[in-house]
Amino acid sequence: MMSIPRLFPVTVVGSWPRPRWLLEALRKRREGAISQEEFDVIADEAVLLAVKYQEDAGVDILSDGEQRRDNFYSFIADKVYGVELKTVAEIVDLVPDKSRFESLLRSLDVPTYSIRNPVVTSRLRVGPRGIARDEASFLREHTTKLIKVPLPGPYLLTRSSWVPGISDKYYQSREDLGFEYAKILRDEIIALRDLGVFFVQLDEPVLTEVVYGADQSQQTFMCAALFSRRNPREELEFAVELINEAVKGISGIKTGIHICRGNWSRREEALLKGDYVPLMPYLAETKVDQLVLEFATPRAGDVEALRDYIGDKELGYGVVNPRTDEVESPQEIISKVNKILRFMDARKIYLNPDCGFGTFAEAPVNTPRTAFKKLRSMRIAAEELRRLYGEK
Repeated sequence: MMSIPRLFPVTVVGSWPRPRWLLEALRKRREGAISQEEFDVIADEAVLLAVKYQEDAGVDILSDGEQRRDNFYSFIADKVYGVELKTVAEIVDLVPDKSRFESLLRSLDVPTYSIRNPVVTSRLRVGPRGIARDEASFLREHTTKLIKVPLPGPYLLTRSSWVPGISDKYYQSREDLGFEYAKILRDEIIALRDLGVFFVQLDEPVLTEVVYGADQSQQTFMCAALFSRRNPREELEFAVELINEAVKGISGIKTGIHICRGNWSRREEALLKGDYVPLMPYLAETKVDQLVLEFATPRAGDVEALRDYIGDKELGYGVVNPRTDEVESPQEIISKVNKILRFMDARKIYLNPDCGFGTFAEAPVNTPRTAFKKLRSMRIAAEELRRLYGEK
C-alpha cells in the first residue's frame, strides 16, 4: 500500500457521477427486477471506473465514488433493518401544511421524486454487509492507494429518519434513536479500520441548516431533514454529543466530519449561505481528527472563521467547486492555500473538493470529465505547494 505525501494530500469528499447503466441497475434493483448479486456485478464495474478516474488524476486518498448508493445517507435503508426508503414526495404527505411545503421545495429546486429519504419504521439492526464494509472490502482489493469511506453522521441520520407517528412507535424519543445510530456507527468505524480503511468521514451537512435555515419555526429542506428541529444551540449540542459518542475510544483510523451548504442543485441561490462562525465553537468540541469543509464557494464565507477554533485539528480544505463547469487553475488553488497558511500548519492541510460530484444518484452536479479535470488541477497545485514548502 502506498503512503500519502507528508504535505497537502489530495483526496475527495466521496461521491462520483454514476454512469447511466448503473442508474438503470439501481432502478431495477429497487423494483426487484434484478437481485442484489446481479446489481453488485454491475456496480463493481462502476466502482472500478470511478477509481480509475481518481488514480489518473493523482488523488492520494480515494473513495469508491459511492457508486452503490442511492445517495450519501439514504443507502442506510439497504444496510440496516428497520429503515425504509421513501421519496421526498411521499414524505410531503406527512407534513401538516402540504401545499406550503410543496411550494418551498419547488423554490429550492428540490427534485422530490429523485431524492429518497430513510425513515425509521422498526427497531434498527445492521445487516450482514455492514453499512459500508462490503464497499470497503471491494475497494481495498482494487487499489493500492489509501482509501476513505464516507458514512452518514449520527445527527444527520437522526434528523432525516425520525418521523413522528412512525418512528416513535419503536424509539421513545429522538435522543434514543440518535444514540442507537451512534452505537451502530461506532461499531462500523471499528470494523472499517480492521479492513484497512485509512479515513472515515461522517457527513453532517445538515448542521448548516440548523444555523442558516430560513425560519426556525418552519420546515425547510436540507437532506430531507424535515422534522423535529429545536433551537440551534440545542441542536448543535445534540449533534456534538452524538458525533463524540460515535468515535469514542477509537484509534488506528483517521476520523473526520464533513459540513457543506447543500449539493443538490447548481443554482447557487437555492443553496444555503453563511460562514462557519456560528458552527466553529461546536465543531471545536468534536473528537474527530479532521474537519472537511467547503471554501471554494463564496457562500461558505472566509477561512478566518477557523482561526480561533481549528486548534490541533486537520482541515480537509475545499478548494474546487463541484457544481461549476469552470476548472479552477492550480494557481487559484495555491492562492487559497496560502491564505490559510497564515494561521495553519501546512502538515494539517488536506486538499479536497467542496463536496461530492454526484451526491444524489440521479442528480449529479457535474460530469466525470470535468470532475477529473478539477481533481487533476488539485494534484498539480499540491505538487507545487510541496515544492514551495519543503517536500519534493
